Amino acid sequence: MLMKWLFGIFLITSFCNAALAQTNTLDHYLEVAKSNSPLLKDLRNQIASNQLDSMRIKAGLRPQVAINSAGLYAPVISGYGYSSAVTNEHTLNGLLGVNQAIIGSKNVNEQVLTTSLATRSVTNTIKLSEQDLKKSVTGQYITAYGSLQQYNFNKEIVELLEKEDDVLKKLTRANVYRQSDYLSFLVTLKQAQLQLAQSRAQYKNDYATLNYLAGTTDTALVTLTKPDIRKAMRVDPNVSIFFNQFKVDSLKLLNNRRLLDFTYKPKLNALADAGFNTDFTGQEYKNFGVSAGFTLSIPIYDGGQKKLAYKKLSLEEDTRQNYKSFFDKQYRQQLAQLNQQIAENDALLTQVNDQMKYIESLIKVDTQLMQTGDLKIADLILAINNYLSVKNLFTQTTISGLQLINQLNYWNK
Repeated sequence: MLMKWLFGIFLITSFCNAALAQTNTLDHYLEVAKSNSPLLKDLRNQIASNQLDSMRIKAGLRPQVAINSAGLYAPVISGYGYSSAVTNEHTLNGLLGVNQAIIGSKNVNEQVLTTSLATRSVTNTIKLSEQDLKKSVTGQYITAYGSLQQYNFNKEIVELLEKEDDVLKKLTRANVYRQSDYLSFLVTLKQAQLQLAQSRAQYKNDYATLNYLAGTTDTALVTLTKPDIRKAMRVDPNVSIFFNQFKVDSLKLLNNRRLLDFTYKPKLNALADAGFNTDFTGQEYKNFGVSAGFTLSIPIYDGGQKKLAYKKLSLEEDTRQNYKSFFDKQYRQQLAQLNQQIAENDALLTQVNDQMKYIESLIKVDTQLMQTGDLKIADLILAINNYLSVKNLFTQTTISGLQLINQLNYWNK
């Protein structure tokens, strides 16, 4: 029975000690995620589409040329039919027409500005989406890295216990320790082996999630390097991407107000055509000619629609300011809270690190005492369990600190 138990431990150890050949960095996954993101590709296409819209606006302000043709036959039979004085009975025309809208440069600039502001809005959305993607991928990378550190630590514990197992086995055979002491130690080794297998499975799961977020199908298990994450310099809210959208929205409202003003100004179009236009009353070959003219529209009264449109724009501006004010408070509160949590986490990490040094020293002393038979195996097991607890706390605190910095850096852009 004991041999089967030892053989099972050997299989678990062999499985968990499989080497992780390849090494990847955080920057690698961030670049992969950006290149694979369909949202970022969609937003970039929207920018290209807005640029085309701007070109279409300018093209629409050029003379519009078209060929128009129409024919009509309204027969009068036995005196019955449409009045020929109205229909000319039969007509035919084929005209080359030119239509030119007379629009001031300010009006043109405002129309072009509309698409420009739309592009600025999408550009800022791209930055926000990239920041969201960076936060998500970085957070998962930190989680996977923490799982890898936990796996490496469990592997270290197993190697330590296996080394002590060889020594304790010899001392047990020499009757320095009892068989029951050795079995108690063996149970601890067995538990460590199982934790090692569990931590490896957890790392595989977290690593698979990382690949999922990055949009890659790489299934090879690799080693993740420690992410180089440091607190970024605090960004002035006036240049922050999180406040830039409020500025763009304000400019859009001003642009809409000016465009509204232009809709109530006189509109002038110049018209011209040349071609063939006849009613077949004779000498049709003489019915080639040209014509020119204009149309003028001067708004006088619209039933108060303009005032209502102004009020609607004022309400939208009030809503924008309310959202900005509320977001500004949340933004500053979030930064202050994260900075406080990072400071507390750093203080805790220092305490845990000091405690871990003491326990490591205790284990070294216990190891030396065990070789001479002056140590209770229960004391060694207790020391190892305490080391496991403190080391786990150290890993969790380290990872929590990285996650907090990741969240803080998210807002500092």
